[in-house]
Amino acid sequence: FSIRFCRSGAAISMPGMMDTVLNIGLNDTTVQALAKATKNPRFAYDAYRRLLDMFGDVVLGMPHEAFEEKMNHLKSKTGAVNDVDFTADQLKELVELYKQVYKESGEVFPEDPYEQLRACIKAVFGSWNSERAIKYREIKQITGLIGTACNIQCMVFGNLGNSSGTGVAFSRHPGTGANEMMGEYLINAQGEDVVAGIRTPEP
Repeated sequence: FSIRFCRSGAAISMPGMMDTVLNIGLNDTTVQALAKATKNPRFAYDAYRRLLDMFGDVVLGMPHEAFEEKMNHLKSKTGAVNDVDFTADQLKELVELYKQVYKESGEVFPEDPYEQLRACIKAVFGSWNSERAIKYREIKQITGLIGTACNIQCMVFGNLGNSSGTGVAFSRHPGTGANEMMGEYLINAQGEDVVAGIRTPEP
C-alpha cells in the first residue's frame, strides 16, 4: 500500500469547499518504513502528524483547534516559530500529542491503511452535501450536477525538505480576471498549507 491522498473531483471546481485527506496509509509501523526508505525521519513524522490532524478533522469531525492547541503548546516548549522548525524528535512528540486528542475525544485512529482509505472516500463524498458546499453552489449558481467523483492518487510530497514545495497557479488573475499568469508557493510544505494560511506563501 503506497501513501495516497483522497480528494473530490467535481465537474466544476469548488475551491476549498470539498474535503481532502493527505498521507493516507501512514501508521505507527509504516511511518518507520517511510523514514527508513527516504532516510528522512523528520519528513516521515511530519507527514504522519498531518494525517492524524486531517483524518480527525475531516473524517471524524474532531475540532481542528484541538490539534492546533497541541502544536502551539509544543512551539512554546521548543521555541519553534513555524512547523518547519520542528526536529524529527519533536515531530514524534507531536504525533503522540495528536494521539492524545483522539483519546480526549473518545475516538480511535485506524491503523489499517484500507480502513483509513474507505473512511476518507466516504468523507469526500459526504462533503458534497456539506453546508459550505451547498451554499457555494447557490452563490455561484452551479446547477445540474448530481455529485462529485473521488480521486485517489499516490502522494507527491512537497514536505521532503527545502528542495521540495507546493503551490497553486492560475492562467488568469483570480481577483480581476486579467489574462496573466499568477501563483504562489511554499517551500517544504504540503498543499493544504497554502489554502489554510499556515505560512505566508511566496508569489
